[in-house]
Amino acid sequence: MNIKFTKLEGAGNDYIYIDAINDLPACMRDKTDFYESLSVKISDRHFGAGSDGIIIILPPKNGENGKKSDFRMRMFNADGSEGEMCGNGIRCFAKYVYDHNLTNKKVINIETLAGVKTVEVFIEDNGGTVSGARVFMGNPSFDTKKIPAVFNKPEIINEKINVKGKSFEISCVSMGNPHCVVFVEGVRNLEVPFYGKLIENNPMFPKKTNVEFVEVKDKKNVLVRTWERGSGETLACGTGACAVYSVMKKTGRLAGNRLNVKLYGGTLEIEGDNGIYMTGPAKEVFTGFVNFP
Repeated sequence: MNIKFTKLEGAGNDYIYIDAINDLPACMRDKTDFYESLSVKISDRHFGAGSDGIIIILPPKNGENGKKSDFRMRMFNADGSEGEMCGNGIRCFAKYVYDHNLTNKKVINIETLAGVKTVEVFIEDNGGTVSGARVFMGNPSFDTKKIPAVFNKPEIINEKINVKGKSFEISCVSMGNPHCVVFVEGVRNLEVPFYGKLIENNPMFPKKTNVEFVEVKDKKNVLVRTWERGSGETLACGTGACAVYSVMKKTGRLAGNRLNVKLYGGTLEIEGDNGIYMTGPAKEVFTGFVNFP
């Protein structure tokens, strides 16, 4: 089958987008094993299009709490595993559906496995395409069971773990998907692929975890390297940036209600008091076709 796709990136976090509404037969729209295999093949940076995974554009189901949804999003990591949500990915999702005339709304409700997320798109003056978006990411949960994690305390905040002889202070939070935030010095020189993989697969995380290694510049600015569950080190992670904000605030490291999260792929602005908002760029890279299987 010849499948049309579009590659987009948000702060360097890149995904392959499949319009399952228009470009796939209805019988394939929610075929999980198909997407798992496709994501592994097309995400390969040597033998595929190269990405951190794939994101599927689908018609909505039911929404939640009486809020009607406009679209539904499924995302699969580069290893084929399905994730609950992707902050950078959902901004690019909103750009795709607006720029490709699937909607003319500038405030879009999108169903994810982490609930319905509301995205406001920003339109360029010259050309009318989306340059970026602001996403309401909801509220963090520090409940150990909801992360989920196996630990003997109701929250995991400023706890020490030992990883191959190196001690790390960790704090864990769910943004609809699990995150482990680690404050370090000299993050640029840290062996993130080595330690990130070990923490991701630590038995205390039954569904594995995303890992954010954070160097605090001051109380309003941080530098973060992200190890994404199922994809490895990525240039950015939107839910991860929100997790960092949440932990900074909870542990008294944050001044005010706004944090600039600098990642290798760009900077995300995280803010909020009653709920968290994330603002960042969204860019289309190229389109193509893949013959699969």
